[in-house]
Amino acid sequence: MKAKFGRSIALVAAGSLLAVATAGIASASPVGGKGSSSTQALAAQVLQMRDDLTKVAYAGDVGATRGDLGQLSPVLADIAAGKRYTIQTDTQQLAGLAKGRADESTRLLADPTAKPRQLPPLPLPPIPDLPGPLKIVSDLLKALLGALTGILGGLLGALPVPPLPLPPLPVPGS
Repeated sequence: MKAKFGRSIALVAAGSLLAVATAGIASASPVGGKGSSSTQALAAQVLQMRDDLTKVAYAGDVGATRGDLGQLSPVLADIAAGKRYTIQTDTQQLAGLAKGRADESTRLLADPTAKPRQLPPLPLPPIPDLPGPLKIVSDLLKALLGALTGILGGLLGALPVPPLPLPPLPVPGS
């Protein structure tokens, strides 16, 4: 009798352990994606980088913008390569396009007399123009910020993507 009781407890404990383990795996995979906990960490990193870039770019800080672009470019290259993170193909392709805009922006900020290359347009949500010092790369950075938001959508799956931390727009006539 004691042996049957001991086996029953062991069976219940093993079943509980299995249920907890599979629940952890299920929570690490976003709906509609091929993600994991490392993908969630990547999404948090990309979100932070996007928000930092937005803040310095709209503050008109050219040096900090160039620095943030330099940090962002290798992360976008990793996402586009699809080797380090398991993500959807369309998110990888968007990361490749975003990397092109980041690299072109960095090149133009390093040498403002350089001639910009024509890059194919990306579908963008409306994003206001950047201030004077960054006007030369305004369209590139707006496309990059839109692409980063799209990448976040791919990484987060069914979770909502936080909006861009844009500064308040000036009120006409004030």
